[in-house]
Amino acid sequence: MPNEFIHEVKVYYEDTDSGGVVYYSNYLKFLERARTEIIDSIGLSNKKLLEEYKTLIIVKSCNIEYLVPAKLEDKLKIHSSIESFNKASFVIIQNIKKDDKLIVKAKLKLVTVNQEGKPIKIPSVLEKKLAIS
Repeated sequence: MPNEFIHEVKVYYEDTDSGGVVYYSNYLKFLERARTEIIDSIGLSNKKLLEEYKTLIIVKSCNIEYLVPAKLEDKLKIHSSIESFNKASFVIIQNIKKDDKLIVKAKLKLVTVNQEGKPIKIPSVLEKKLAIS
C-alpha cells in the first residue's frame, strides 16, 4: 500500500475521561476502525476474509506514542500505510493527526491466523490489494 489511507473520526463524549480528554485506550479503537475501513475499501471485509479465506487478522504487537491529547468533539484523521509484508504478517504505520498536527504515532505488527489461532500465509488477494491500494 504505497499510498496512504486516511480515515476520519470525531471524538464523542463516550471516548473521553471526566476531563474531556480522550482516554488512552480509545486511540486503539480509532486505529482498529481505520484498519477495518482499509479492508473494506479494497473490496474485502473481516467477515469475508473469515468466511471465504478462513483468515483472521490479529494484532501481534503495538507500539504507540501519545504526543498531544485529543479532546471532546475534535475531528481526527488516521493516516495508515503498510510498511512491510512477510509470509504471514505485515507491519502497518498509523498516525493520528488533529488539524494536520501529529498527536499519536503507532506501529503495529498484524498476523494472519486460521480459526484455531495458528499463523497462516497472507491470502494472496489480501496482499495484492493492500500492495496496490
